[in-house]
Amino acid sequence: MSTVARPATSPTAPALPATARPRLSWRLRFAALSLIWGFSFLLIKVGTDGFAPFQVTLGRLVFGTAVLALAMAVKRERLPRGARTWAHLTVAAFFLNALPFSLFAYAELTIPSTLAGICNATSPLWGMALSLVALSEDRPTRVRVAGLGLGFLGVLTVLGAWQGFSGLDATGTALALLASLSYPVGWIYVRRTLAGTGHSHLSLTGAQLLLATAQLAIVTPLFTPFPTHLPLLPLLAVVALGALGTGMAMLIQYGIVAEVGPTTAQMVTYFIPVIATAAGVALLGESLRWSTPVGALIVLAGAALTQVKPRQPHGAVVTRSDSHT
Repeated sequence: MSTVARPATSPTAPALPATARPRLSWRLRFAALSLIWGFSFLLIKVGTDGFAPFQVTLGRLVFGTAVLALAMAVKRERLPRGARTWAHLTVAAFFLNALPFSLFAYAELTIPSTLAGICNATSPLWGMALSLVALSEDRPTRVRVAGLGLGFLGVLTVLGAWQGFSGLDATGTALALLASLSYPVGWIYVRRTLAGTGHSHLSLTGAQLLLATAQLAIVTPLFTPFPTHLPLLPLLAVVALGALGTGMAMLIQYGIVAEVGPTTAQMVTYFIPVIATAAGVALLGESLRWSTPVGALIVLAGAALTQVKPRQPHGAVVTRSDSHT
């Protein structure tokens, strides 16, 4: 449940060696990834009905890590080496997994899963704003700045700003928006520290999830007691959230990036809030005001504009360190 970053922004997306083309069409895998991440917000809501937010996040990371560990064993991959790499991955695990997963879980105690899914769609907007400050190669253009403004106008529409944000829990909404901000902070950090390490994407992803699991394993007992019983439906939701929404989703995501590139792969971001909203309304009976879908469309339009790249001058030679071919 994270946006697809450009390859160099991800600790799990160095240049990949050429591999045999998967038998399953990337379009089918793209649809599966959209459904998995779209339903993740519903699974978080169901999980928090039986467990504390930190417990939901810890369970999610445990099962997600297990999937990655199994994939590494099958492919005979090893964890990366080097203290510096592990130190950077520790920071990446916090901003890309431990923190946003926990914030979304706490947010959904008081806000509907539909709103959480829409808040997640603001991640490209935060990324655009941060990259203008932190990444010198990301130059602002009128289109991208306009997209940024349009996107945050959509956020205000979703929240019903003209009504004084009535009917929404301010704390839960702020936590969800902070979670969406955490992703680009993490991507920018790893772009500066882990790009071109030479490790495989599977190795780095496995290490990152392992570190995030360790972080939650330390924090969770300090703030929540051990559960006295394991309600079946929330437990199944946490298992699915981890095994599918974290572990399997990451494998699918980077397979798509390797095959068709990050530009196409990151389009999954625009399907997630649509599916999250449909799932929340249809399966959880969450209410939907007219401003929610309208604002979501504006957010997605703005996010799309922030991804528009400036045209290169005719005859210019383009050298991109984040090329993924």
